[in-house]
Amino acid sequence: MEQQTWQDPSRPAAERAADLLGRLTLEEKLAQLSSIWPGSDGDGEDVAPLQGLLTEPDMDLDALLPHGLGQLTRPFGTAPVDPAERARSLAAEQRRIAGANRHGIPALAHEECLTGFTAWQATVLPTPLAWGATFDPDLVEEAAGLIGASLRDVGIHQGLSPVLDVVRDPRWGRTEETIGEDPYLVATIATGYVRGLESAGVVATLKHFAGYASSRGARNHAPVGMGPRELADVVLPPFEMGLREGGARSVMASYVDLDGVPSHGDSWLLTQLLREEWGFTGTVVSDYFGVTFLETSHGVAGSPAEAAVRALSAGVDVELPAVRAYGIPLLKAVRSGEVPESLVDRSVLRVLTQKAELGLLDPDWTPEPPAVREGRTIDLDPPVLRDAARRLAEESVVLLEHRAGALPLAPGAKIAVTGPFADEAAAMLGCYSFPRHVGLEYPELPLGVALPTLLESLRAELPDAEIVTGADRDADVIVVAVGDRSGLFGRGTSGEGCDAPDLELPEGQGALLDELLGAADGPPVVLVLFTGRPYALGRWAGRAAAIVQAFFPGEEGGPAVAGVLSGRVNPSGRLPVGVPVHPGGQPAGYLAPPLGRAGDQSSLDPTPLYPFGHGLSYTSFEWTGARLSTTATGTDGTADVEVTVTNTGDRAGTEVVQLYLHDPVAAVVRPVNRLIGYARVELAPGAAARVRFAFHADLAAYTVAPGRRVTDPGALELRLGASSGDIRHALPLTLTGPERTVGHDRRLRCPAQVIPV
Repeated sequence: MEQQTWQDPSRPAAERAADLLGRLTLEEKLAQLSSIWPGSDGDGEDVAPLQGLLTEPDMDLDALLPHGLGQLTRPFGTAPVDPAERARSLAAEQRRIAGANRHGIPALAHEECLTGFTAWQATVLPTPLAWGATFDPDLVEEAAGLIGASLRDVGIHQGLSPVLDVVRDPRWGRTEETIGEDPYLVATIATGYVRGLESAGVVATLKHFAGYASSRGARNHAPVGMGPRELADVVLPPFEMGLREGGARSVMASYVDLDGVPSHGDSWLLTQLLREEWGFTGTVVSDYFGVTFLETSHGVAGSPAEAAVRALSAGVDVELPAVRAYGIPLLKAVRSGEVPESLVDRSVLRVLTQKAELGLLDPDWTPEPPAVREGRTIDLDPPVLRDAARRLAEESVVLLEHRAGALPLAPGAKIAVTGPFADEAAAMLGCYSFPRHVGLEYPELPLGVALPTLLESLRAELPDAEIVTGADRDADVIVVAVGDRSGLFGRGTSGEGCDAPDLELPEGQGALLDELLGAADGPPVVLVLFTGRPYALGRWAGRAAAIVQAFFPGEEGGPAVAGVLSGRVNPSGRLPVGVPVHPGGQPAGYLAPPLGRAGDQSSLDPTPLYPFGHGLSYTSFEWTGARLSTTATGTDGTADVEVTVTNTGDRAGTEVVQLYLHDPVAAVVRPVNRLIGYARVELAPGAAARVRFAFHADLAAYTVAPGRRVTDPGALELRLGASSGDIRHALPLTLTGPERTVGHDRRLRCPAQVIPV
């Protein structure tokens, strides 16, 4: 039998997809735009919004599968399954799916992988907010590559990560899923993750496009009222970098509406901007039930068919997680002429192109994934991935405050360990970790991975210390652990749908700190926070001997924090989001313009207690010799920024050099400080390194009107700082020449070199 063009791996993927598209019936085309979610209609708690109401029970697969299937939703992440058994059963399902349709097309299987593969017995890495605290995109890329390898090994083709939302109000429950409050940090860290996942052959999915974290009142699924400049200069740049530099092949639309237009039905966002201006050629997938929400939540469609037409026309290619609007309702809409079949063809071509890229259309495709095919033992928590989790956790711990002599803990000290999270595994886990996402429905189920608590970790870390539980007043020091318990839709204090009315420590934990820190003659108190967002710490500032912040640091979080407390780990984490003084006075964010900062015009002071980028070390660093290679350059010119950093302490440590831009006079209101570059500088005692940033004038560009971004002439300051609130050197630079319009092809990154001296 002659091989068809679509079956020929030597042909371009798009050509193969076009050939196959021409052979499909309308029913077969629509099947490629749909998904099924086996096991999602059980009696357990929802893990997606309105899952119980919107999941169709008793789906007739015998009627559905002869037309084919676009995607399989969460075959490992819906219920606890043995990884090896599930890999084999997934292969059997894929054999059934491919065998049931006349062209033998298998489904593309996707999973969540926000803190690692969201599956039982898989490594639980720190949350993305902790990734941001590392300021280390290379390490994030390495970890993501390992995550991708484990996904691919068991038959998963697409990961629904990373989250590129920029924090605008940390009361939002999904703050833990974000990388931070700065678009440059979010962009660079997320792009590292995308590169890692894609390097393993797994499709990375950028989400949530766009503005999801900017909802009014920090409420999940709430409207967004931002203007076009904030959208262009704060929200969109991470997505641009994730696509341009990361090579992400999928984008997920957001649940929210932007100024009254739901993202799932926004043709400007999903087609004009994403595809026509940015040149994206991959697939746009809906967030779970997002197409249906056009009808049921947003009220911009009067029926499932209208919702399908609106979403497909806007540019949503695949409906997740199950067949609803893109099934019979869309079929009838095409048959009636309500929507042209060419729009269906447009999306199917993208889906088939991706399947061709993944090898799913190749003649030698086999349903058995690599680990099953090669007879390898399936270990979703291998030592190499656990080691990456450890390093991420250690680099993410932030020392916020430190009184001389309080830390490191003395090896032979009597240490009292107390607080609700002192001996609690949940302290380490974000809401998209399997134990908190699904495992809570199975209380008899083991965690699936070794997950030492802080108490257990301190005992292992300091074997010669006398470690007791409770607030023992005879102890040399008290370590108190407070924080969040992650969950979903109100079943936790942090996580999806767990939005907070203010930034007071939850569940009355502030009273415990008042008691411990209020004793005049008590031992020094070291405060440790395991949280998914920053909390107001103003009333305890200066009273604790030390304050240590960890953002859900994963399965190696206990040993990582214990290592910081013992001194084995010299802390190098930096805050990816500021910590406020008062619970109701959230900082405006360090990106605030002058009127967003403290001033006589208001009695409220939004200045954070600890600013973005803040973090202390057990050693000291001196910054000298700051210079620019030139004091003036064109609006399309460059300048090198340099500073020498010397470790002046007695132990090895890492300084994080941050480069901020200050634009004193612009056509529109601008932030006082804006991060445009950073570098981690690891130094032995007495060692020094020269840090060099390659600044391009594109990095000073900003939006002056919708769709128009410029770099204009005038004075700038390039500020070298240890945080956004600790500027060490301010270097004046003048941009000369005409105003220059810049586009999507502008420079997005400020490369940094660390040169030993």
